[in-house]
Amino acid sequence: MSVVRPEKVKFMLMAADMRRAVSFYQKVFGLDEIFVSEFWSELNFGNAIIAFHGGHDGSVNPTGLSLQFEDVLSAVERIEKAGGLILDLPTQREGEPILLGRYRDPEGNEGFITQYVG
Repeated sequence: MSVVRPEKVKFMLMAADMRRAVSFYQKVFGLDEIFVSEFWSELNFGNAIIAFHGGHDGSVNPTGLSLQFEDVLSAVERIEKAGGLILDLPTQREGEPILLGRYRDPEGNEGFITQYVG
């Protein structure tokens, strides 16, 4: 039996305002534009693709998106300056090698921000 392997893996977020969503992720996280339209957009960092689906109502949308940084506290500052909200400041839990925090973007998507501290 043969295996069907995906070409790419995309992580989809919701967007009430596509221009605002794309701008936030480009400005804060430095993601590059692949394709942008009113209803569907894709940004990437290396092989990772974050896609945005338009038409969202802006309500809170918990996601499994987790972004790791060399300096997570700098990411906290950038998120806040760009209109995002820090839900939990990054802290290290006992027995884990990361600082872990949570954020909410201007579209209502919630994600995790981390820093490996070994």
